[in-house]
Formats: sequence, C-alpha cells, structure tokens
Amino acid sequence: MRTGAVLWRVTAGPGHRVLPDGAVDLLWWRERLVVAGPDTRAVVVDTAPGEEIAGLRLPPGAAAELLGRPASELTDVRTDLAELVGARAADPGRGASRPGELLERAYAALWRRADPDPAALRLAAALDRSLTVGTPVGRVAARTGLPLRTLHRVSTRAFGYGPKTLTRIRRFQLALDRARRGEPLAEVAVSVGYADQAHLTREVTRLAGLPPRRLLGG
Repeated sequence: MRTGAVLWRVTAGPGHRVLPDGAVDLLWWRERLVVAGPDTRAVVVDTAPGEEIAGLRLPPGAAAELLGRPASELTDVRTDLAELVGARAADPGRGASRPGELLERAYAALWRRADPDPAALRLAAALDRSLTVGTPVGRVAARTGLPLRTLHRVSTRAFGYGPKTLTRIRRFQLALDRARRGEPLAEVAVSVGYADQAHLTREVTRLAGLPPRRLLGG
C-alpha cells in the first residue's frame, strides 16, 4: 500500500506460535477486525488445523497515529478494533469480499479519519531504520537531536517499548532469518552482534519460548 502497510496471510495450525517482531498488525480473524499489539514474548494462539489468518502490518508509528493512543497501551494484547476506535470508525463498509481487501478498506478509513502527522511517521521510520541495523541508542539520539529521555518516550509511543528493546527484537528477527537460510548458528551469532552462540540461544529462548534448534525444527 502507498502508506507503507504490508498485507500478509498465514495458514496456521494448533499451537501456532507468533514471535515478537516490533510491529502492530490489523488482523481479520474469525470474522472480526482485531488489533495485535507489539509483543515482548512469543504468543501461542489456539488455532484450528488449516485456519487462515490475514493481517496488515502497520508501518512504524502508524498505530499510535491511527488509533489515538501510544503503542505501549497495546503491548502484548489483542483487542477488537471497535473497542479502540468505536464501531462506526471500525466499520470498513460494504463491498469488500476478500480479507485483504477488507483490511485495506478498514486501514484507509482509519487513515482518513486520523490524518496522521507526517513528521511523526518520518521520525518513527528513521528510528526503526537506525535501530534495525544496530546503531547504538546514544548515536541515534545524537542523529535525531533528541535527548535520551525524549527518544525513549517517542519510541515507546511509536513501537510499544523503548529503543533498546526494539533493537533486541530486531536483532532476534534478523538472526532467525539468517538461520532459516541455513547459516550455522555460531556464524549467525557473530554476524548479527551477539557475544557468542550461547548468548544467541539465551535471547531466542527468552523471546520465542524455545531454544533456536527447536524453534527452527532442527
């Protein structure tokens, strides 16, 4: 979408594990529009075999702008969209026949209603880029001209947690991506900035609830 949101769909099964990724998603699940807040730990969802979940990944900072509340209020929770913005604002209208189309219509309606601040979205996107590549928090603050406390407040509003936690989650996701491509865990640990493989194992276990080899099916 033009606003930077990304549609996705997954076919889940019993014990579907959702991993922290530093994002807020708008879901179409079981005939409901649901907001999935930013997670600090893995969430195991009770889904039926072959059940499909469609989602729209919101761009950095968009959740706070569109929903009128900091992302920190959504952390580790799933909430019906109507509870956050009211039934009328959450109604995508008639004419949507596919989950993806319904999500896009709902998102577009939220965007028009909120008229989000472009400066806030640009700042959130800049923070996300810097922290994703592991830029130290102090350097990010210097680049943006924000005092550390202000940077933490902006990050908490935009992402649901502070810059150090966001960096941890981004590094965790990068490590999993490289491991899924077949890179040995010891090499992954070094390449993404963990002290060693043991450090990687501890972090993955904390965030995913499983050690790397079990999580990756190895």
